[in-house]
This record gives sequence, structure tokens and C-alpha cells, in this order.
Amino acid sequence: MLLAIDIGNTNTVVGIFEGKKLTDFFRLSTRHSLTVDECGLLADQLLCGRKKKIKGIVICSVVPFLTPVYREMSQKHLKIEPVIVGPQLPLGMKILYDDPAQVGADRLANAVAAYQIYGGPVIVVDLGTAITFDVVSERGEYLGGAISPGLESSMNSLLHRAAQLSKIDFRKPKDVIGKSTEESLRSGFFYGTLGQIDELVKRISRKIRGRVKVIATGGLAELIASESKTIGKIDLTLTLKGLNIIYNRIKKERSGEIQASRKIE
Repeated sequence: MLLAIDIGNTNTVVGIFEGKKLTDFFRLSTRHSLTVDECGLLADQLLCGRKKKIKGIVICSVVPFLTPVYREMSQKHLKIEPVIVGPQLPLGMKILYDDPAQVGADRLANAVAAYQIYGGPVIVVDLGTAITFDVVSERGEYLGGAISPGLESSMNSLLHRAAQLSKIDFRKPKDVIGKSTEESLRSGFFYGTLGQIDELVKRISRKIRGRVKVIATGGLAELIASESKTIGKIDLTLTLKGLNIIYNRIKKERSGEIQASRKIE
């Protein structure tokens, strides 16, 4: 069994794989003060007696100071050296970013999964703390993308500057014309985000050859993407699937290197 961990700024998503099958997954709040032992206790709770069955761990993280916490937890509590995803690994995808080191590990996992599962050209829209747009060509090249503030980030920024506004829960507004401050905020955030996504996808699509597939993922994908005119598929576990694909690719390559070194000896 493989434990896949996607550490985001707002949520951490944990998945358990048996081969290619995702058998279970959990969405947790990211705790920036998490200790190694707290992380280990959390792993015990999630694994529910399956601890000894875990044979591999793969991690992608956009929270640098939590990466070593999860690495040490893997070593101390599960006795496994985890694979930490980054552009330096053999991802099976050419990265055409000016500086590949600047591409978030979650974006790489999304790109790898989207291309392998849905083919290219493909755009991944990830609705998390930020809204990221990742573009893969028909030949499987990572072309780059776009980044904009996510719903919660935008709201927090607005509330910080507008004292008379209060935080709302995110759901589809009753009407585009709000009859209260809360509904007006919902309308602005919901349809504003929706319009932003569709406009960016249209502009990106015009730059790419071939029929572009558009996949949405992330915590708010179901809320927003279901109303989009450009998004064709919602895949809430796309990042985890990408981690599984990357882990198995690396495992296969390392196995080949070991066999080759034995032959040389």
C-alpha cells in the first residue's frame, strides 16, 4: 500500500492506494504548528490498523516548513524514507518553465495525472488557496500556466480592508443580484471567480493546438466548476493520483538502476 500526502496551505489531503486504486482519502485542515509526533498520531488514526501494510510514502508540499515534519514522521513512525516530489525527479514530463524549481509540487502532480489519465492538450484548474491553471501540450510537455487568488484568500484580503463586511460561507448565491450584503458577497465571489476561470481557460486554449480538455480539482472545484462553461471534468483526487503515478514511475526507474548495477558487478 502507498500513502500519498498533499500538503497545501489550507488543507492537507491524504490518500491510500493499493496499486492504481485509491481505496481511501481524507481532507484535513493544515496545521502549521504540527509536530512530528502529532503527525505520527494522526497517521495512526487515519491508517486504522493498516500501518504495517504501508510500503511506500510520497509527499508533495507547498508549505516548506511542514515538509521536514512529514518526512521525519515517515521515518520515525512508519520506518519509511518518503519520496518528496519536485522537478528534480524523473517525472516523465518535460518542464518548459523558465525555472522548473519554481513550479509547485502539487502543480506537477496535477499535470502528470491529467496527461496520463485524460491525454493532452489539457488544462488543470485547481481551486485551492490559490487558483492555479496548469497547461500540458499534446506531446506531454508542461508549458506553464497562471495563478490567481483563491476564494478564501480573496475574501480574507477584502475583509481585512473593509471593516463593515463579515465573513460568509461559500455556496452558490440565490441570485446574481444580491438582496443582502451576504448574498451580494456570494454573488461577487462566485460569479467573479467563475468568469475569471472561463476567461483564462478560453485565452489559454487559443494558444494551444488541438482540442483542449479542461479538468478541475481542489477543495472548491465542485462548487464553482459545476457552473463553468469551459470545464469538462471534475476530479477531486487528481493530485493524489498524480503522486501515485510519480511514485510508481520512480520506483520502476530505481528498480531498473539496481538491476543494472547488479549486472555490472
